[in-house]
Amino acid sequence: MQPVEIYTSPLCGFCHAAKRLLSQKNVNFSEIDISRQPERRAEMMKRANGGRTVPQIFIGTTHVGGCDDLFALDRSGKLDPLLKS
Repeated sequence: MQPVEIYTSPLCGFCHAAKRLLSQKNVNFSEIDISRQPERRAEMMKRANGGRTVPQIFIGTTHVGGCDDLFALDRSGKLDPLLKS
């Protein structure tokens, strides 16, 4: 399974929804809380091609995007193959 990283903040409902979907799929992920580690925001924005909002989700080397993008991948049947590739 590909490594999954998700940049989050604690009060973000979209972050919670994305983490819930990943957990329902039994996917282990690394969470980077940018409110506790503000120095990592610049890293997130660079990796996400300027994306400033959370969550920003990465599966392996692929930048998935945010919560809506993650759910769209799941609905289209492309999330599970991406996780396994």
